[in-house]
Amino acid sequence: MTRVLVVEDNVDLAFAVTTALQSEGFDVVVAGTGPEGVERARERNADLIILDLMLPGFDGYRVIRTLRGDGIETPILVLTARGEESDKVKGLRMGADDYVTKPFGAMELLARVDALLRRSRISPPGPAAVVDQFGEVEINRAARTVKRRGESVSLTPKEFDLLIALMDRPGAVVSRSDLLSAVWGYQNGVTTRTVDSHVFELRAKLEENPAQPVHIITVRKTGYRFEG
Repeated sequence: MTRVLVVEDNVDLAFAVTTALQSEGFDVVVAGTGPEGVERARERNADLIILDLMLPGFDGYRVIRTLRGDGIETPILVLTARGEESDKVKGLRMGADDYVTKPFGAMELLARVDALLRRSRISPPGPAAVVDQFGEVEINRAARTVKRRGESVSLTPKEFDLLIALMDRPGAVVSRSDLLSAVWGYQNGVTTRTVDSHVFELRAKLEENPAQPVHIITVRKTGYRFEG
């Protein structure tokens, strides 16, 4: 059974999220503070984490930073307040994979949970793993690993999926809306800033000079183009 860790101190909201998830067959574990959320996540038995940013003990940003620092790559869906664009961008840059804005409906929440789980599932490697390469970067799709100059590079699940989506369209201009659909599984309810934030992180991790990228190219007013 797929397990979801809900880190939320608002009892009523935690109950509503738990009820929605359980109605779809998910096993749900609830933590009410930042430290408790980290402790539960470190048990590594959750398939996805739903994380509020405002928590007692310490906030959701510290939870994300701590888990990613520990090498825990469990997908994280952040709950943010309406209109707080800076919260969304900061969470994504720190390693969250998606967000949903309060107030939200059960159907929207479940759609985002399903999309994250679908994108994060790892396919078993075949008898001979194929390694893609561009510049000084090597990508093992089966193992979902990335190396640059022989050193491992830590990408979040969404960053990896976005990189693959771009690589699979070499030389073609891919719009932000197409990338949202391909990587996040839906088009509505997510701003194109989500794509931009993830591209920013990919460049920082993979480009020799992120300010003048040679592999992930911005096409003004349209989207991005990948050059191998």
